[in-house]
Amino acid sequence: MAEYYSSFERGGTRWLLQRLTAAFLVAVLAFHFMLLHFVNHAYEITFQGTAVRMSQLGYFLTMVLFLVAATFHGVNGVYNALVNQGLDGTGKTAVKYGLALAGLLLIVQGIRVALAMTTIV
Repeated sequence: MAEYYSSFERGGTRWLLQRLTAAFLVAVLAFHFMLLHFVNHAYEITFQGTAVRMSQLGYFLTMVLFLVAATFHGVNGVYNALVNQGLDGTGKTAVKYGLALAGLLLIVQGIRVALAMTTIV
């Protein structure tokens, strides 16, 4: 039988954050689908409506947290999948910093878009 291997240290910080972000993403996605697909239908969604929603502090903060959680969850998941496939040495280091940079750029751009769509600031 094949031996089980995971690059996550069970009980480690990244292991815990991966699970917490997954739970948060499921909850926020459920909220998203309820609000934007059942309460309001897709054809009713407009830029103006998005600007109104994003101007509500709670909604704005939820969306920014969603962005950060989704980015961390995705980047951390891809990194650990590659490590589980045998990535090591210089390649592992390059991928780690490349993914970290891509994640940071994604978060910065996402926050720029979120700020452009709000009247809070």
